[in-house]
This record gives sequence, structure tokens and C-alpha cells, in this order.
Amino acid sequence: MNLANKLTLFRVIIVPFFVLFMSIEAIPYRFLWALILFALASITDLFDGKIARKYNMVTDFGKFLDPLADKILVMAALVCFVELGWTHAWVVFVILAREFLVSGIRLVAASSEKKAVIPANMWGKVKTAVTMGAIVISIFLGFLNDDLMLWIGVAAQFIRDILLYLSALLTVISGVVYCVDAREFIDPSK
Repeated sequence: MNLANKLTLFRVIIVPFFVLFMSIEAIPYRFLWALILFALASITDLFDGKIARKYNMVTDFGKFLDPLADKILVMAALVCFVELGWTHAWVVFVILAREFLVSGIRLVAASSEKKAVIPANMWGKVKTAVTMGAIVISIFLGFLNDDLMLWIGVAAQFIRDILLYLSALLTVISGVVYCVDAREFIDPSK
């Protein structure tokens, strides 16, 4: 297994530990530990693709696991946020539905006669960056509020809401753009 794939696999392995810290109140500074793990996982996402392309380490395994690892990490965080009361289930549903939609379109395109690979577009990249940023800031606010006992509850929730609603909006926009760009693969007459 090459270095790029090891980084991607490492991102998947981090997720259960991240969820553990997000979920167990008895762990001292749990949100700080969760934040460190999420940030570390996010950084591996930046580097695995660059390393794979630069050193010619692109593999089918990496093409499969990299987007899956991203979705597992983000969805784990958002599910924890719902459990903690930090966001609404509809926000998670919107983001999850878009991911299923895009994954389905990619599957259809790849299995079509053209064997097309549909890359992420600019909107998808912006959506990912905003979502990752919203998650990092939300966990940091949890650390300030719950771990350090700096009571910022109402302000923290307002900031989380704005960031996660923005993420949901960008998710919808990127999903619509993706559908328009891939409309030849989702033609119901075919």
C-alpha cells in the first residue's frame, strides 16, 4: 500500500476515536481531543491526493476510498452534532442526500458506455471546504463552552447555525450544478 492510500486509510481509522471523544462526556477536554483528530484527518485529506498525483501513486483503491473516507468523517461529525443538539437533523439529511445523489451519478457515469469519471467541480470543493471549516469551528466552540466552561452557549449556537446552514445551502447548490453537468447520465428516457 502506498503512502497516499495509507493517509486515506488513516483518516478512516481516526473516525471511531473522533466519535468516542465527541460522545463521552466523562473524557476531560473531549472536544479538544475531537478537534485535534478532526483537524488531523482533514489535513490528511489535503495531502493524500496531492501526494498520489505528484508521485504517480493514483490507484483504484485510492479513488474508491478517498471520497468514502471524506463522507465517513463528515457524516460522523454531523451525526454527533445532532446528538449534541448542535444542529438539526434536516441539515444532516440535506448533506447526506446530496452525497448519495452524487455518488449514484458517478456510479452510473462510470458504468456507462463512456466509462466517464466525473470529477469534483468548484462548487463541490467550496462546499467541502465550508463544511470542514464549519465542523472545526463548531467543535472549537464546544471546547470553549463545555471543556473550558466559558459560557458562550447562545452565541456558539448562533455561529454553528449560520455556518451549518451555509454548508447546507452550498451542498444544495453543488448538487444541482452536479446534476446539470451530468444530465446526460441521468436522462430518464435511457
